Amino acid sequence: MHFSTPLGPIVGTLSLLQVTSAFYLPGVAPTDYDNGGKVALNVNSLTPAFVTGRPLSSILPFDYYHPDFNFCRPKHEPKHESESLGSILFGDRILDSPFELYMTKNEVCKTLCETQYEEVKSKFVNLRIRQNYNINWLVDGLPAAMDRDDGDEEYYSQGFPLGAVQEGDGLPYLNNHYNIIIDYHEIPGRNTKQFRVVGVVVQPLSISSKVDNGIANCDDKTPVTLKEDGQTKVVFTYSVSWRPSATAWATRWDKYLHVFEPRIHWFSLINSAIIVVFLTGMVAMVLLRALRKDIARYNQLDLNEDVQDDSGWKLVHGDVFRSPTNPMLLSVFLGSGAQLFFMTGVTILFALLGFLSPSNRGSLGTVMILSYTLFGFIGGYVSARSYKSFGGEAWKRNIILTPLFVPGIVFGGFCLLNFFLIYEHSSGAVPVTTMLALVGIWFVISVPLSFGGSWLGFKSPPFSSPVRTNQIPRQIPDQVMYLKPVPSMLLVGILPFGAIFVELYFIMNSIWFHKVYYMFGFLFICYGIMIMTCSTVTVLMIYFLLCSENYHWQWRSFFTAGASAIYIFLHAIIYWVSKLSLGGLTSNVLYLGYSALIGFLFFVLTGTIGFFSCWLFVRRIYGSIKVE
Repeated sequence: MHFSTPLGPIVGTLSLLQVTSAFYLPGVAPTDYDNGGKVALNVNSLTPAFVTGRPLSSILPFDYYHPDFNFCRPKHEPKHESESLGSILFGDRILDSPFELYMTKNEVCKTLCETQYEEVKSKFVNLRIRQNYNINWLVDGLPAAMDRDDGDEEYYSQGFPLGAVQEGDGLPYLNNHYNIIIDYHEIPGRNTKQFRVVGVVVQPLSISSKVDNGIANCDDKTPVTLKEDGQTKVVFTYSVSWRPSATAWATRWDKYLHVFEPRIHWFSLINSAIIVVFLTGMVAMVLLRALRKDIARYNQLDLNEDVQDDSGWKLVHGDVFRSPTNPMLLSVFLGSGAQLFFMTGVTILFALLGFLSPSNRGSLGTVMILSYTLFGFIGGYVSARSYKSFGGEAWKRNIILTPLFVPGIVFGGFCLLNFFLIYEHSSGAVPVTTMLALVGIWFVISVPLSFGGSWLGFKSPPFSSPVRTNQIPRQIPDQVMYLKPVPSMLLVGILPFGAIFVELYFIMNSIWFHKVYYMFGFLFICYGIMIMTCSTVTVLMIYFLLCSENYHWQWRSFFTAGASAIYIFLHAIIYWVSKLSLGGLTSNVLYLGYSALIGFLFFVLTGTIGFFSCWLFVRRIYGSIKVE
């Protein structure tokens, strides 16, 4: 993924996008193969895929060697390949396989194994075929793919179908023969010929292969149907074709990183930029002009009067910096939100520079987790100093809650959903050892860093208020409809969501349809636009709130900006109804559960952005007036 800010100028950002698409920063070193050298083919989890005109009916990944698939296994027990933390959390389960590939050596109809499918296994496999499951392989780190053409250029889509459902008879056919086509590139300037893998395409077929005296015959093109009322014998075979390619190793991922519907992305980007320009202009016009007149009027001393009447937002100058209700919870949210803000920025920056390329599987998730852990220091500092500025005194409770409250909610929800995956025997279930590793990382690294940040925050002086706070709170008059909590939240929250909803659609497709998302430039711009939109609309709403003599702006600013998470979740619900047709309780619970967790984190992030934008605004305007 690549991101860029909306304000720094857009022309330079777009040129950066062009540069980042011209080179590739690999996550792993290339592997050189001699002529005839063995090339490993590893298998990964089977995942549901999107088929045009057919809704997604499952989101559960399954291990390749799940007993009911009955795939050919190596002679020894399948060995797990080393994986990163992010790769495991995102459901990758990479193991070795019985396939034998040798550089530049073609194979025709080679026997893999013979298997027997009983009724239970046949029903399981047929169901997965109807649910459009894809097989996922890796050759030299490259995903095995299907060759596609969108009319303008050829590209690769990861994975290939487990089988197919014929339109005529509606029977599911199992793909039991694989034509493996591997592109290789000869390394120039070497004394001995050495090669690198630069592309992997698989053409799956369903054929009635036969084995006679150990030799396979692939001439019978009759498709294989697994009987659900008896046993079915299946012969798995494969062919290998090697073809030279001019593609360099450094650009071998280009066909995988195909940008779908780029015009929609540009339309989204331009639309979001217009929203930001409009909002910024409106805020500048309304606030700057109004505030200049207000401040000039408030600071003007009328020599003919002993007392000057206050009006507008100056009326609440003695209450605007009053401590909010439940300052502990607000400060904890602000600390976690600041932690999320810096984590997101750093992750997007690394992705924009190309360091989190898909060749290094799981690197994006790993960097997100580690950066959030390391930024525990910032979270503790922001929470502690905010709490101290609010006048809080239970500093021990604040130190403990900051690193545990928000992460505890997310981790608890994640563990609960993981039990559903375990119940379904899905490969997406995170192993206990990985869970313990996450807990260990958290308590060994993040919690001490958060404690250190909290200690520094409490040692620092509280933020001083530019005006004094009255002892007796001022009565708040009745508010107009659009300034009441729920209408104002719904009104303002839709604007940040409107700036990112098109990109959010592509991200959702990437998550649930297991597609490679690498449009970080667009995402970075949208992230910056979202920040600006949250800031401007929340500041404008708080200005109107103060002018109506309502000084309870702290929680209102947090909830008003955070209300965009409501639309994030509603978007997920609409996506669930329109694009998905999930069968079974587990898939639906997982989808709604993960969507709720994403919405909660988005609420904390955007709420923090809205609060600190308004905090700076309120301090600035009240610091500009003279109060006797």
